[in-house]
Amino acid sequence: MNKITTSEVRLTEKKYLAEAKMRNHFAVIDEPLKSGGSDTAPTPVEYLLTAIGGCVSITLRMYAERKGWDLGEIEVKVTQKDSLGPKGITKSLVEEISFEKEVTDEQRKKLIEIAGKCPVAKMVKGETPIESLIV
Repeated sequence: MNKITTSEVRLTEKKYLAEAKMRNHFAVIDEPLKSGGSDTAPTPVEYLLTAIGGCVSITLRMYAERKGWDLGEIEVKVTQKDSLGPKGITKSLVEEISFEKEVTDEQRKKLIEIAGKCPVAKMVKGETPIESLIV
């Protein structure tokens, strides 16, 4: 079975303001004032961080439900960090995951492993090739 997921993005005449359509949902994308945008919406990077956090939390909930674990609310804070090294600035992502309910050390170990298996995180890690076409 070939599953196709699509997002259509149109950059408007308003500098960096873009409109996105996914299925029957809409989102707006912009850049902050300091980058020349009008700061009317999240940036593409902020949406990516949100997608990772959403995917990780949903993946963890699905796994926990299969195991019969009650985690309560799941919160995932995803932060992009810049580090200066010998090859210049390197970007990295940090996920901070917390649960409303207590988890055992064994559960914690398994949940951190499962967090890395969310489809969006796998894409970001370079496990999904991207083909760019001008049509």
